Amino acid sequence: MGPHKGDLPTLSTVITNPEGPRPQATPVLPPDPGKPSLLRRPCMYLTRFVKSLPVIFISLIVGWSYYAYVVAVVLTAMVDNVVEQVVCAVVFHCLAIMFVWSYYMVVFTPPGSVPQSWRLTKEDVERLAQAQSEEEWKNTLASLATQLACTVKQRSVQNAVRYCEKCLCIKPDRSHHCSVCEDCTLKMDHHCPWVNNCVGEQNQKFFVLFTFYIGLISWHSLFLGINHFISCIHGDWKTCTVYSPPATVVLILFLLFEGLLFALFTSIMFGTQVSAIWYDETGIEALKKEEARWVKKSKWKSMQAVFGRFSLSWFSPFSKLSPPGKQHGYLISV
Repeated sequence: MGPHKGDLPTLSTVITNPEGPRPQATPVLPPDPGKPSLLRRPCMYLTRFVKSLPVIFISLIVGWSYYAYVVAVVLTAMVDNVVEQVVCAVVFHCLAIMFVWSYYMVVFTPPGSVPQSWRLTKEDVERLAQAQSEEEWKNTLASLATQLACTVKQRSVQNAVRYCEKCLCIKPDRSHHCSVCEDCTLKMDHHCPWVNNCVGEQNQKFFVLFTFYIGLISWHSLFLGINHFISCIHGDWKTCTVYSPPATVVLILFLLFEGLLFALFTSIMFGTQVSAIWYDETGIEALKKEEARWVKKSKWKSMQAVFGRFSLSWFSPFSKLSPPGKQHGYLISV
């Protein structure tokens, strides 16, 4: 009776490289999404607090301006002219509501991040890290972009598909990585510390409205402050305000300086933003002088891509933004 099949010896052949084992490239693993350690949490909270200081500063300035304008000027100095008092109060509060909500939206609205389908898996990252040459790395990256159905036209300096090694994703056209937000932002214009957020595809409308309404409210306060200051000079200082003349002078001068500073700064920023949208070129693209490999939209289509179809909603921070898609000329469809 012959031997059973299970009793046969197992033969194996091991082929060894005479030059020794080939060193394997260390794969770049995706970042751990878990919670930070107890030692890192204080630093993380401190960093978040420091980043939010400009927002706190703007909020304090707005609160002080409201008191200086509404309480000290409108409600106190305009008691003799009720019509002027009501008109100025209504105009100021309408502009203030639009400004505050625009500011809230631009601070808390995500600017737009890379879709999850454009992010590489752990296996894809390991495959990319194992490339033995730059040409193989480019070909692997192009293959991954095709596999993930990522339609891109822009290329890096090495003429490769743009890839973010920090976010581990294929970068859509016109997107850039923000080192402050630690994420890639779609159609990134710039990172604004005064809103503690990036200005990108999803919140650029709110940033434009923020600069527009704070500019209007600053010019309104400036001209009204000048008129009140002139009336105090030509009239009686004791009747034009409840404060002493020196305190009134300091209060009005500070209000005028603040109004002029904010009016000029926000007006210039508003003009810059509208010009960038009109010519379909973001601030970071103009700064880096990037070649436009994407299909540039017409000036009117470029405005519609940010604000939607022309209507009163262009000027409203309360209206919802249309979801990105081909009908609005956006870069990608999700």
